[in-house]
Amino acid sequence: MGKIYYMMGKSSSGKDTLYQEIARRCPKLRRVVSYTTRAIRQGEQDGVEYHFVDEDRLSELEQAGKVIELRAYNTVHGIWKYFTVDDGQIDLQREDYLMIGTLESYEKMRNYYGADNLVPIYIEVEDGERLLRAINRERKQAQPKYREMCRRFLADEKDFCEENLVRLGIDKRYENTDMETCLGKIIEVIYNGKL
Repeated sequence: MGKIYYMMGKSSSGKDTLYQEIARRCPKLRRVVSYTTRAIRQGEQDGVEYHFVDEDRLSELEQAGKVIELRAYNTVHGIWKYFTVDDGQIDLQREDYLMIGTLESYEKMRNYYGADNLVPIYIEVEDGERLLRAINRERKQAQPKYREMCRRFLADEKDFCEENLVRLGIDKRYENTDMETCLGKIIEVIYNGKL
């Protein structure tokens, strides 16, 4: 039976960079691409970071019973939805997978596929460092969205509170102060999972 290695962490913890590098170094892991209704950002590609869809397409998928989990965020730019679809990307009888998401999406995926089939990979970075990373990332955007960055930063304190982590049995943390060290620890867990 395959496993879903599920990466999560607060915004600007480096999880996207780690995700890309793990995917490169562990080519047998299949990537699962989630969906979103938010606008595509500069440098992103449809079908790579996300499947970018509109509300009509989301409604079609919901009516077909294909949406596994869905999160809606009331941002300064309107409501953005992120979701995972049972669209044939996951076959735990044949493959191991790498996913990235939130604690809420992890919980819903765990409920859908079973706790034994998901391996949580929780990335941590000290809050001051995360804030600096977030500001530097936004500065590189054609139109920085600092208010949204701040909203996400503050929302993460509630979403990833210790009580929620404990409730979901997430006791292993990966400190991302040095990317190579962090990667090494994560890849060791993946390969010890008989990948």
